[in-house]
Amino acid sequence: MDRELIHAELRWASATFHQLLDSATAEDLRRRSDGTRWTNEQLLYHMLFGYMVVRALLPMVRLFGRLPPGASGAWARLLNAATRPFDVINYLGAVGGARVYNRRRMGAKLDRTLAALHRRLEAEPDAVLARTMGFPTRWDPFFRDVMTLEEVYLYPTQHFDFHRAQLTLAAKA
Repeated sequence: MDRELIHAELRWASATFHQLLDSATAEDLRRRSDGTRWTNEQLLYHMLFGYMVVRALLPMVRLFGRLPPGASGAWARLLNAATRPFDVINYLGAVGGARVYNRRRMGAKLDRTLAALHRRLEAEPDAVLARTMGFPTRWDPFFRDVMTLEEVYLYPTQHFDFHRAQLTLAAKA
């Protein structure tokens, strides 16, 4: 288990996110991102939301990791079947989320979320970090059929970095 790698990635994401927010103008935030239907501000919220989702996934992986492997596989297949509604909710969630957590509130929300992830990661026993759960691979290109809890901690920074390339800010970090 490489906890320090995860901590380093979370610190990098925090610094990068704050740099993106601090350097973005109001015009930058209203501009469409590249390859999504979101504005840059909405995409920044979506990037933040990836870390918020992981906080919700952690107890699920801990729970499913104690159940027979077929349980999480069935759950993942059910979620894959609901990909179309998920895509709509995912899009609209970022549109609405950026209104609540706009540029003035996003940084603080990311800080609180990452602080909670750092604390939780330090408290996780190695055996728990090795627990696995099935994931809906149609929901996100970084989800694999089965992921360990450690891989779930790594997921949001992969997601963050992927979307960072889609931002059309004048000064990208």
